[in-house]
Amino acid sequence: MKNISSKEATGKLIFALDAKNYAEALSWVDLLSGHVGMFKIGKELFTAVGPKIVQTIKERSQKVFLDLKFHDIPNTVARAAEAAVKLDVDMFNVHASGGSQMIKEAVSATWKCSDESGKVRPVFLAVTVLTSLNNDDLKEIGFQKSTNELVLHLAGLAKTAGASGVVASAQDIEMLRKNFGDQFVIVTPGIRSAAEAKKDDQKRTLSAYEAVKTGADYIVVGRPIRNAPDPLEACRQIVQEIAAGLSAR
Repeated sequence: MKNISSKEATGKLIFALDAKNYAEALSWVDLLSGHVGMFKIGKELFTAVGPKIVQTIKERSQKVFLDLKFHDIPNTVARAAEAAVKLDVDMFNVHASGGSQMIKEAVSATWKCSDESGKVRPVFLAVTVLTSLNNDDLKEIGFQKSTNELVLHLAGLAKTAGASGVVASAQDIEMLRKNFGDQFVIVTPGIRSAAEAKKDDQKRTLSAYEAVKTGADYIVVGRPIRNAPDPLEACRQIVQEIAAGLSAR
C-alpha cells in the first residue's frame, strides 16, 4: 500500500462552487480554502458574477477550474480560450462534440497565449458525455452510440486534437485508462459520498474512493459538501476516501 499524504489527496478534490452570488461564493472560498485543491466555477456563478470571482480566488492563492464548456465555431472558442488563459485559470474545458478543428484551434491558442504571457499552461479538458445523460437520453437526442461508445470516440478525438484530458463519468475511467494511458488527465464529476444514498439528476456516478481507485486524476464534488451539516467534515471524509483510493491503485 502506498503512503498518501493528506496534501496530495486534497489536491485531487475540486469543489463545485455553485453559488448564486459573489458573497455566497466568497463565503465558501473562505471556508474551504486549504481543504480542497481547486474551486470549480460554472455557468451559474460566472454569469451572475463575472471574472471578478476568478480574480478573487486567485488572489487568495487558490486554484480555479473554469467550467464553461465552450462549444462554438473554432475561432470563437479559440478566443474564449485565450480569455481563460488571461484570467490565469488552472483548468478549463470545451465540449468535445464541437469537433476536432474546434479543439485544435483552441488548444493552439491556449498554448500560444500561455507561453507568450509567461503563464503556466492550464489543463485543457474536453467534455465527453455529461454525467446526467444515459443511453436513453442519447437516443432521444439522436446519437446512435451508447454512452460508453460515445465517450471513447470523443475522448479519442480530443486526445488527437491535443487536449490534456477529458471530463468523464467515473464509470468510464477504466475504459479511458486502458485506451489512452496514465498521462491522459481524467476529471470526474457527479461524485457522491460512499455513505450517501440520496438520488439526484446525476445518473452515472461512483463514490470518491471508487473513482480514484479506478484512475481519476481529479474528482468534482458539490452537493455532498455543500449540503452537509458540517462541510469541513464532509471534505475530510472525501479526502480520506481519495487517499484510500490512491493507496489501493
